[in-house]
Amino acid sequence: MSDELGWDADADADADGEPGRGAGPAQGARLGQDGRLGQDGRELSPAENQAIEAVLHGARALVLADLAAVGVAAPGVVSMLEDAVSERRWWLRQWPEGGPHIAGLLAQDMQDALLETRGRWPLCPLCAEPHALAVEPELGPDPHWVCEARREAVAAVGSLRLLPPHAPPQPPDPLGG
Repeated sequence: MSDELGWDADADADADGEPGRGAGPAQGARLGQDGRLGQDGRELSPAENQAIEAVLHGARALVLADLAAVGVAAPGVVSMLEDAVSERRWWLRQWPEGGPHIAGLLAQDMQDALLETRGRWPLCPLCAEPHALAVEPELGPDPHWVCEARREAVAAVGSLRLLPPHAPPQPPDPLGG
C-alpha cells in the first residue's frame, strides 16, 4: 500500500545486497585523520580534493532533485542523503576514477536507506502494481531510473518529475487527432 507521497509501506527488504553497489576501490588503504589519503597512501592534492567535492556535490544535487520531485525531501531524508554522500566521499577518494558512477551509487544508497525506514522509492509511475524503479546501470555513468517490469527508462537520475501514480502512457491516436 502506498501513501500520498509515493511510499510503499508494505515494502520487503529483498532489494538489499544488489551486486555492484559497493564495487570499486580495493579495501585496506590507510587513511589519515581527515580521511584524505588516496588508495596508494599518499595525501590527495587540494585540486584532487576539490574535484572530488565537485563530483559529490553534483551527484547530491541530482538525487536531491529526485527526492524533491516526488515530495519526499523532508529534513530526515536529506540527512540520510548527507550520510550517503559522506560514505561515498571515502569511496571516491580511494577510487577517483569512479566519479562518473557516483550519482547512480548515491541514488541506490538512498533507495537502500529509505527501504529500511519508509518503503520503496521511487515508485514506478507506469505500472498499476507498486514497485520501485531501478537505477541502471548499477555501476556506470549516465544512470537512469528504469521500470524493470517494462524494461523502459522513466528518467535520468536527477530528472524525475511528479507523475500521476500508475498512469499508463497514452497510446498514439490512430486517427491522428
